[in-house]
Amino acid sequence: MAGIDLKKTTHEMVKNGTWKFDGIFWQAFENGLAGFDGENFIFPDEWGKHERKEAKNKLKFILGLDTDLDSFYNEMVDSRFAFLIDEFYGLTVPAAPSPYQALVEVVAQQQINFEFAQRTIRNLVKMAGKRIGDLYAFPSAEKITSLSEEELKKAKLGYRAGYIKFLTELYLNGELNLELWDWREEDSIKYLTKFRGIGKWSAELFLLYGLRKNVYPAGDLGLRRGVAKIFGKNVKEVKEKDVRELIEPYGKWKSLLAFYVLCYDRKTEMERKKT
Repeated sequence: MAGIDLKKTTHEMVKNGTWKFDGIFWQAFENGLAGFDGENFIFPDEWGKHERKEAKNKLKFILGLDTDLDSFYNEMVDSRFAFLIDEFYGLTVPAAPSPYQALVEVVAQQQINFEFAQRTIRNLVKMAGKRIGDLYAFPSAEKITSLSEEELKKAKLGYRAGYIKFLTELYLNGELNLELWDWREEDSIKYLTKFRGIGKWSAELFLLYGLRKNVYPAGDLGLRRGVAKIFGKNVKEVKEKDVRELIEPYGKWKSLLAFYVLCYDRKTEMERKKT
């Protein structure tokens, strides 16, 4: 059975200052650090049963520990995507510990490259998050809304700072519902895109990263470029509908396949920049 490769999965996570991997995956929560070593969960001694159970569920969610990778690989084995199995064996889609964190991180990634986005998110976390050892807990919505737009811009978020503040206020006022666990994907996208600061790309990425919905941002440049590389095309030839035509047939595995394609693009882009 294909196990989860923590090293590969954490390599693709947003490096935001709330977690680290040193052979053990450590995640900062408001009340301390919890870890997973590939087999066992590790908690502070003083934590009670409830805190341990909650953190365990969060860690399973963040790392995608319930992903049935064997079934996914069986679906891919005779396709043009089969080479991605060896390339990323054991990789799962990482997720955010909370829908609110997912929203902030997705908005912070709009219209900029992933490396720069990660730096801005880390800046925000250090600015507003609670320090836990050498990590930080992700800032609460209350803490974010207590900061002015100018203060948020110090994290190098640019115009996204305004979106984050606006959406956070709506969320705290109960006007923006992020708990869309039982909603259909199409309804969720329709609902989210009504709000200023959330376009289709952001809505799709939020649903994947925040709620583990089986969706993917088909218009994403990295995803289109990854498809172009795999099928020997120019990225300008690959439109959103082309991506969907290739990925949709994989049914319940489509979001995981899209993530593998995106990771392949990131890896090859990094290799290209080194040469």
